[in-house]
Amino acid sequence: MLTEFKDLPGHSRIWIYQSNRSFTDAEQEEIEEALSNFLQQWTAHGSDLHAGFEIKYKRFIIVGLDQSNASASGCSIDASVHFIQTLEQKYDVTLLDRMNVSFKQGDYIAYKPLKDFKRMAKEKAVSKNTIVFNNLVASKLEYLENWEVPASESWHARFV
Repeated sequence: MLTEFKDLPGHSRIWIYQSNRSFTDAEQEEIEEALSNFLQQWTAHGSDLHAGFEIKYKRFIIVGLDQSNASASGCSIDASVHFIQTLEQKYDVTLLDRMNVSFKQGDYIAYKPLKDFKRMAKEKAVSKNTIVFNNLVASKLEYLENWEVPASESWHARFV
């Protein structure tokens, strides 16, 4: 069951998918429609899942699930991953590769393989103050408070 993302409680489970490039306006509209359709039908063992989404910076798809009524099962998580894979294929983007890092460089959002981010840290091209996106946050509250943070406040700290 589709729920407005803003209405999901803070304890809602979060999945963040970062794209290797920005979506065009037309692509974002299509993705929003596809996400709405998918989440309206998303179930776990026959129970509706109360989920919502938002797209940030034309690059990040954030899906939230209020598990108060029903939790995601293996099959429902598989269905969501399959859905994300269809988006990857349709729009020729990478959304599931967790070995990449996104961070801010001024107003621009950079997307680099982890090995390149480590190299940039050694070369002082990024620092502990560089704003990174911590896609490992697990709840909506963590997402709101700890997703977009200086590298020193994230798992990225070990590299800077």
